[in-house]
Amino acid sequence: MHHCCQFIPPHILDHLARTTGTADAEPSPAQRTAVVSKRLRDQRRRTPLDLAAVAGPRPGKSDRQTYDCQRSYNFDVDLVRGEGDPAVSLESANLAYDNAGATREFYDVVLNRQGIDNLGSELRVNVNFGVDFDNAFWDGTRIVLGTGDEVIFVDFSTSPDVFGHELTHGVVQYTANLDYYSQSGALNEHFADVFGSLVEQRLRHQDAGTANWLIGDEVMAPDLFGEAIRSMAHPGTAYDNPVLGQDPQPAHMNDYYPGPADNQGVHINSGIPNRAFYLVAMELGTESAGRIWYAGLQNLWPTATFADAAAVLSAQARILSRDEKVPRQAAQTVRSAFREVGII
Repeated sequence: MHHCCQFIPPHILDHLARTTGTADAEPSPAQRTAVVSKRLRDQRRRTPLDLAAVAGPRPGKSDRQTYDCQRSYNFDVDLVRGEGDPAVSLESANLAYDNAGATREFYDVVLNRQGIDNLGSELRVNVNFGVDFDNAFWDGTRIVLGTGDEVIFVDFSTSPDVFGHELTHGVVQYTANLDYYSQSGALNEHFADVFGSLVEQRLRHQDAGTANWLIGDEVMAPDLFGEAIRSMAHPGTAYDNPVLGQDPQPAHMNDYYPGPADNQGVHINSGIPNRAFYLVAMELGTESAGRIWYAGLQNLWPTATFADAAAVLSAQARILSRDEKVPRQAAQTVRSAFREVGII
């Protein structure tokens, strides 16, 4: 069973739904988004994963297929741009095409991975989903992008870290297949943030020292410029305003969220391993840190905990250092980072 992995977490959508309502009967875009997002999450909970579809050999070149949902809540409505096709009049389709290409190139060139499933299956992208839909998500088959309401969020097709994040949920699905619940779910979100950030850093020609380590800052509407959805460097500081509320992410296990919301905190507690990755990247560089995390992802299992991830990532760092693919001190750096955030 696979979950609908959404970019904007439920606690933000719920806050927006409470604070953007009006006295008339017409729901706000944020309220509609919250309702639709919950419905999508519930549908995915009840829908089993098609094992034949995900396991069958489909050798290819990860061709991009970009669909226009035409502001409906249906998928794959109109194929507007395929691989190699010229730009079209719908700008969100062109942005999606380019950002999907940047993500594909990152996985191919940096990590030697051929697409989401490593078999070159197509990258299916849906844009223009819903009416002022304030979210983006991976549903197990495709990435789906709302246009935003231009008040809180802008079109989600504009941001490369949205693409890197959501398509990485697909990579997780075909590797560790981390359960979308509690610590394994937080690791699922964590890996999506890690590689979403690395996709953007590569595209922007940044390194660990020049990256801003913010997730979702590019989809904030002008009145919220400077805010973000998450900060990998300093979890808990991404936003603090009446519209979005206050960022609840902890940066240390002392502040771990144990409650039931958000599938037991999958978006909330991901801040703890995010901070650990940031510390490793600052010490070893993003290229080495990314190699370690990608190796770790391929050696985890669906119910892995934070402590499991720390052990596996430390072991992979040692193996990669032995093969001279990362610095010699990599294992110690990884252990130190996980110790600093209280996981070990």
